[in-house]
Amino acid sequence: MPILIRNAFLACTLALTLAAPAGLPRADVDETFLVQQAHGAPTVSLGGSVVPYKEVTLAAQLPGRVNYIAGREGDTFKEKDLLVAIDDAELLANRRALLAQMASADAQLRNAGVQYSREIFSPQSRSAPGGMGLPNLFDQMFTRPVESFVGDRERSAERSADLFASGIQIQEAQNAMMRLQAELQAIDSKVRDARSIAPFDGVIVRKFVEVGDTVQPGQPMLNYADVEYLQVEVDVPARLRPGLRDGMMVQAELDPDNRRVPVRVAQIFPMADPQRHTVKIKFDLPQGVSEPGMYAKVLVPDLNAPARANPVIPSTAVRYNGSLPGVYVVNERGEPQLRLIRVGEELSGGMVTVLSGLRAGERVLTNPGPRVTAGWATRGSPGDR
Repeated sequence: MPILIRNAFLACTLALTLAAPAGLPRADVDETFLVQQAHGAPTVSLGGSVVPYKEVTLAAQLPGRVNYIAGREGDTFKEKDLLVAIDDAELLANRRALLAQMASADAQLRNAGVQYSREIFSPQSRSAPGGMGLPNLFDQMFTRPVESFVGDRERSAERSADLFASGIQIQEAQNAMMRLQAELQAIDSKVRDARSIAPFDGVIVRKFVEVGDTVQPGQPMLNYADVEYLQVEVDVPARLRPGLRDGMMVQAELDPDNRRVPVRVAQIFPMADPQRHTVKIKFDLPQGVSEPGMYAKVLVPDLNAPARANPVIPSTAVRYNGSLPGVYVVNERGEPQLRLIRVGEELSGGMVTVLSGLRAGERVLTNPGPRVTAGWATRGSPGDR
């Protein structure tokens, strides 16, 4: 009989020990966070696209056949590297013919100068219109003096007319040379247009033609971009435009893992879209965080909305029971108590706002381990947290 009484006493003692909360460890073994009040204006998440800092479309400037392409999509090139070349054999032939015409025009110009110099030092008005021998001698001794005496001939006027005619020949030769030089410049410009040069360091983003294709003026040949520096291009509603200024830092979320990175306002376009009433704004991205064409969301402050009045907590403090978010609030006795909350927007630094369920000044477990439950906590190993 005493043995039965002793066993019953031990069983009752064990049951009371498991049920009593007095011996439980306090929750301060976990790191706690003092719930704070959010500051600043609320933000609005706006979607945009990641675009290269510089991007150009190289198009054909003249008709012809493509006979050279530097590489394929993704290949990197330096500034002034040759990217695309169009057959320019006909242009070069026309250029050689034009150079021959310029040589003839230069000879005519030099000849006109020589004739003008001869007219200055040996005027043609002194020479008789007759031939050699006695007729010419008779003209010089009798005909010309008589014409000058009676006023039928003015030698100074004749000499001025001859000089003017020689000067006109020089001017015409110079005009012909200038016209040929202009034609040569036009051909040289077309020869340059037959070669598409890299305007800056970058990569080929997309090719539209291949070697052997025939192109027409204005036809795109390839896209070329600087992908080392990227930007997020966003159409911001006009009411949110006052909340942004050049050089301002905001937060952005990048696909595919919604990673948050800081971005800087790089360019605010001066005019809004008259149909959509939005302003195009570009934000500079840090290097190496995304790729062109990816989706991104920028958190733009809304100055028209009332200031934040919601508490903020670390996002690691939120635990989900199915789809219901909750946190472990530490009571006055240092015990964690599970409380359901409504989660608001995510903030920078891994913080999140709480719409309801918490108030500023309360303490929550920053990163409760899997063995923490409402009303009791156990000292688990570091791997349990």
